[in-house]
Amino acid sequence: MVIPDGMTEENVLMQINKVVDKIAHHYCFPGFVGNDLKQESFIICMEALSRYIPGRPLENFLSVHLSNRLKNFVRDNHHTDPASDKGKIVQPAQLNNEHMLLDGSEKFKVDATNLDMVAMKSCIDRHLPSSLRMDYLKVVNEAYLPKKRREQVMDEIKEILIEHGLHKEPVNEEG
Repeated sequence: MVIPDGMTEENVLMQINKVVDKIAHHYCFPGFVGNDLKQESFIICMEALSRYIPGRPLENFLSVHLSNRLKNFVRDNHHTDPASDKGKIVQPAQLNNEHMLLDGSEKFKVDATNLDMVAMKSCIDRHLPSSLRMDYLKVVNEAYLPKKRREQVMDEIKEILIEHGLHKEPVNEEG
């Protein structure tokens, strides 16, 4: 680890963690859960230390560097809609299970206990509007999302599940 002059390792790690906590939750990519993205962001910041020029605040340098790297990731890994009259608009990738790791050599098994969840996820993936897809990924990956937007996503999911007969009312265990 490259430690800038006049700083301790503890100070550098504190600055990196502060920047990662401030920026990483704003991004959500298919295949990355919240902690994965924080770890990747931490690594990006560690690699950037070798290019740090003393004299400017380390936190500002790391914030700009991390934001730019994550924006470049979006640009390079998400397709754009060439037919759009508004120029390049990033469209979220389709949700699927291809990015999930399997446990060893065992395949994911569908049984009676998770059949409803598989059907529900498949229904949501097919019918969720693309304008809510990135926010849906944030909800699934427990990333930060403003309360009103989270409620909007959850209301849309509930409507989709009700419309397709997959919504289950909570079981009342009283009387």
